[in-house]
Amino acid sequence: MSDVVIYHNPNCGTSRNTLALLREKGVEPKVVEYLKAGWTEPQLTALFAQMGVSPRDVLRVRGTDAEARGLTAPGASDAAILKAMTENPVLVERPIVVTPKGAVLGRPMERVLDLL
Repeated sequence: MSDVVIYHNPNCGTSRNTLALLREKGVEPKVVEYLKAGWTEPQLTALFAQMGVSPRDVLRVRGTDAEARGLTAPGASDAAILKAMTENPVLVERPIVVTPKGAVLGRPMERVLDLL
């Protein structure tokens, strides 16, 4: 499957393990290091729609300034969270895997197996 994409952070153990799992299953995905590449709002909006989640569902809080930015507050809008994610890509939880069958957050990493 060459039409598989993993939005990857090589510094994240779960992301590295998910990439290894894909390769173990014979899949050589396109690897997008999203911390380097960044995100656009249309890209994230489409990705989240494909995953069936809201920006809040994929907001990374641990190890980020999400709380200090007010993004964890009940009143924080999806638009504000999405804008923050484009400004600071680390605010997107990882890894995200996309295949022709759909897209999923690889936490736990075995979730990606449903898309192969």
